[in-house]
Amino acid sequence: MCGISGIYSYSSGQPIREEILRAMTGVLAHRGPDDAGYFIDNKSQNPIGLGHRRLSVIDLQSGHQPMLNEDGSLAIVFNGEIYNYRELNQYLSSRGRSFKTRSDTETILHLYEEFGESCVDKLRGMFAFAIRDFRKNKVILARDRVGKKPLYYADTKGSLIFGSELKAVIEHPSVERELDCEALADYFTCQYIPSPKTIFRGVRKLPAGHILVASPEGILIRKYWDLDFGQTDDRTESEWCDLLIEEFQKAVELRMISDVPLGAFLSGGLDSSAVVSQMTGLADRPVTTTTVGFSLEQYSETSEARELAGLLGTDHHESMITPDSAGVIEKLAWHFDEPFADSSAIPAFYVSQAARQFVKVALSGDGGDENFAGYRRYLFDAAENRVRAFLPQFIREPLFGAMAAIYPKADWLPQPLRAKSTLMNLSLDPASAYFNSVYGAVAQHRDRILGKEFLASLNGYDPFDQFLRHYKSSGSRDPLSCAMYADIKTYLADDILTKVDRARWQSRSKCEARCSITNSWLWLPAFPLA
Repeated sequence: MCGISGIYSYSSGQPIREEILRAMTGVLAHRGPDDAGYFIDNKSQNPIGLGHRRLSVIDLQSGHQPMLNEDGSLAIVFNGEIYNYRELNQYLSSRGRSFKTRSDTETILHLYEEFGESCVDKLRGMFAFAIRDFRKNKVILARDRVGKKPLYYADTKGSLIFGSELKAVIEHPSVERELDCEALADYFTCQYIPSPKTIFRGVRKLPAGHILVASPEGILIRKYWDLDFGQTDDRTESEWCDLLIEEFQKAVELRMISDVPLGAFLSGGLDSSAVVSQMTGLADRPVTTTTVGFSLEQYSETSEARELAGLLGTDHHESMITPDSAGVIEKLAWHFDEPFADSSAIPAFYVSQAARQFVKVALSGDGGDENFAGYRRYLFDAAENRVRAFLPQFIREPLFGAMAAIYPKADWLPQPLRAKSTLMNLSLDPASAYFNSVYGAVAQHRDRILGKEFLASLNGYDPFDQFLRHYKSSGSRDPLSCAMYADIKTYLADDILTKVDRARWQSRSKCEARCSITNSWLWLPAFPLA
């Protein structure tokens, strides 16, 4: 796991200033404490500067970056892990490519030599990288299919500025720190800022599954991969189950490749338990597991984790989160760079810190609910959709809308009796209702917090519109598929995976997290069974 940064004068011809590149890379030191490297070329018509901070996990001795190919026509900085790099290396060797290292960074370089930008289609892993192609006079930025590894960029006066975190990009003096009012409205609706926006107007996130190409002709962004819920397949349920087991086993096995100590985060829930169970069958020694608990028993899963650890024979460790643990919020704010309100970042921070005492890499169960429709809200949404199918819109809207208006809010009642939100949802179309279920509780306070003057400056912008675009892009007419697709494109990428990346990178615990279940190859058999 690493941090990358770069400056490319794609049309300005402006020379790269070393002190700026070093400053951009320096603020990423927490992502890579093991090594630092820089590459600057001011001789070409379009100067380039690349910076890298490294956490060594694969090929500890010779994986230094930035890395160049044999003839110096390509240069790369890379953050992440390519899990199928050994398989790819065998193919590349058969094509006559020779390797000087055992690092997956060199794999990407040679794969690019073979396939160009299409090399991303062959990569199985989590990644964000930049390649400078001197022969074709362009720079390529790429981000993995799911969005596990972050990549930010700014286009300023003919220069492309990019980095693994927002703080690296705004370290460049040409990048203005102007508030993006739409992003703030998104935050006070979703409690995170969905891609491609950031809190600053001039800086953007490269969306998951996208490539950015910068050249003297300009900047082009394109999608190279997407989910397709509309695809058809004639496999039986039993065949889907067999494929699911096969892909899950392979996903865990590939993520256990490491040249440093490796373990797992164990919460006691189904997702992490499945991962650890699979690891136990593959490992030649007891798996190191770590869990954190809370003093309030109803919020703690330590007993479940301890019981499973005993059954599987893991080398288990526990750590408790106390009320004063909230003091870490200020540190987390520095790591997240922009508003982020998922409180589970706090236990994620502490379980990483606890695990780092024993391992440098840990597998996690993040993403299981998105993969297998595990959230309770999917069940409620399905029930509401059955009512919508029975009653037409012209009846539902006035009937349930009026009932919702007069029904008391009653947050103090048991969940089944809190009918106000359900009645409101039944008056809405499926997309609006699901959005209300996920974000309505926060969004209802947004307008009061932001005020009339701020809302007027948005000129009618509604955070729901971006969600709706994703909801309608699933390729399916099934409401569950639409909801899952929208969650993967928004909540999973910009909340869950952002938390996994950032909460692990505080100053004392550089612990790489690998999400076995958040895996596009696993999605193929998972979605038909959800």
